[in-house]
Amino acid sequence: MASPTSGGEREKLVSKLPASLRQALKVRAAQLSTDVQDAVTSGIQAWREHPEPLPVVDTAGAESFGTWLPEGLYDDFKRDCATRNVSYIQGLAQAVALWLDQNPAALESAPPRRIIVCNQKGGVGKTAVTAGLAQALAEDPTLWTDKASSSEDLARWAARLGLRVLMVDYDPQGHLSHQLGLKAIPAGGESLITHMLNREQVRSPLIDLTVAIDEPRFGDRLRILPAAFDAFLLDSGLTMFRGPRHAALERALSPLEEHFDVIVIDSPPSLGLAMDAAIYYGRRRDGERTGASGLVIPVEAEDTSAQAYGMLINQVGSLTGDYDIEVEQLGLVVNKYDSRRGFIATSSLDKWKSLGSPPVLAVIGDLKEQREAVRLQRALLAYSPESDQAHHMREIARRLT
Repeated sequence: MASPTSGGEREKLVSKLPASLRQALKVRAAQLSTDVQDAVTSGIQAWREHPEPLPVVDTAGAESFGTWLPEGLYDDFKRDCATRNVSYIQGLAQAVALWLDQNPAALESAPPRRIIVCNQKGGVGKTAVTAGLAQALAEDPTLWTDKASSSEDLARWAARLGLRVLMVDYDPQGHLSHQLGLKAIPAGGESLITHMLNREQVRSPLIDLTVAIDEPRFGDRLRILPAAFDAFLLDSGLTMFRGPRHAALERALSPLEEHFDVIVIDSPPSLGLAMDAAIYYGRRRDGERTGASGLVIPVEAEDTSAQAYGMLINQVGSLTGDYDIEVEQLGLVVNKYDSRRGFIATSSLDKWKSLGSPPVLAVIGDLKEQREAVRLQRALLAYSPESDQAHHMREIARRLT
């Protein structure tokens, strides 16, 4: 029900809300010095604008809850609930849960976002997506041109990009390092692997092993931690590791986190212990907002990519169950797409899009600029900043901010 306030500017919402959400809302609003009514208003507005279906909230035992909304919002909210075929109680619970996710309590030091680019199938473009996404996040956004976007959109994205970004070449094949003109660290040299497995023997901080990508578009914001030949033995090393194997990557990278806003990891094409450690590192941490960290999964529009995706998701499911963690699939990138390949390509693309969650972040054609940039050992967004591939990488970065 809704009853107008005496001033006519707000209306009273009376519904029900689970006790746990009501308490969390009250505490978080106090932490952020926000009125509960403003928090609920913000949550309902975000709920109405959210492009994807939201998880169902358990509303069993929900108790009476009332607050005040701007005039007209409650009626709009009820119409949206009817359109989405959810009850008012469920819609309100989802809106409050969404506000809690989007407004975490302030942390003493917020962790960087951690994006794990992964697929156990080789050749799907993990390295290209890792590099392009990292470059787009670090690029000076005032240099962008995007005919499909308004000046207001570009201004909004500019405030969220131009970040300090670290690329981690976690693949023993070292393609990311090679593509940017770097050599893998020789066997026995101090590297990410020694910091993971033999931390007591390392002599230098890991930050000293990172290398800046010297391109004006990125300022001093983009760095890479090169691959190591020792990574070929990482799975066997982890089997003998005395500490918690799933946390070995996090233990090694933790000292770097204060230096970066985002860490993007180019994962190996495997389902072994090294991949377990990468997935665990990308989990959602306590207090971290939804969509901040997780997996970006490059795929191709063909059947074997779908099979590999299923295997990866099984691994993620096992890990989340074993350690009681949440690992978000931030999205899929359909790479090297060419509709001229016929029914297999077009029908596979339709299947990827029909998943809905995770969403398809971009569909990237099999174009020449990426290969040319690799040949010249330059960053794609510096070599060909106005190419279709470069704009697709920015599209992925925007959708993840």
